[in-house]
Amino acid sequence: MEQSKSKRKWIVILFGVILLSGGLLRWGVLQPYLIPSPSMEPGIAPGDRILVNRLAYRLWAPTRGDIIVFAFPKDTKRTFVKRVIAVEGEKVELRDNKVFVNGQAIQEPYVKPGDYPPYGPQVVPKDKVFVLGDNRRQSEDSREWGLLPKSYLLGKAWFVYYPFQRVKFL
Repeated sequence: MEQSKSKRKWIVILFGVILLSGGLLRWGVLQPYLIPSPSMEPGIAPGDRILVNRLAYRLWAPTRGDIIVFAFPKDTKRTFVKRVIAVEGEKVELRDNKVFVNGQAIQEPYVKPGDYPPYGPQVVPKDKVFVLGDNRRQSEDSREWGLLPKSYLLGKAWFVYYPFQRVKFL
């Protein structure tokens, strides 16, 4: 009888530690987000649920190709998901449905095909990034509201965890 109570006590303690650790991890490091719009198709679709590493940009700078979650500059209560196209010091230009960084066309196998208007050239200043959605025809991004201050970055998209048939690392 005494051994049974001791065993139950340890199971309850272990379960509590697991819940506490999971909660701290979820709210401190990994944050879930629901994708509401088609702006990142085909890689991330509306209804996808992703995990975001909230420590990523506290430890290192964003790089070209990162998928980021950030506070929308026109309404910081909203969050957006986009891809970093150019970082500080780089010159970005969109023409002929291609993106050029420092005069060189970049390879973008993740982009949904379609026409989009020209932009730039513009040099990205210190502490800002230029972001675009992968679905350029249906994306509200740096072309519309300008360069994104790094201070608005909330984290780096890391993993699609739902729906299960779309599970993948980003």
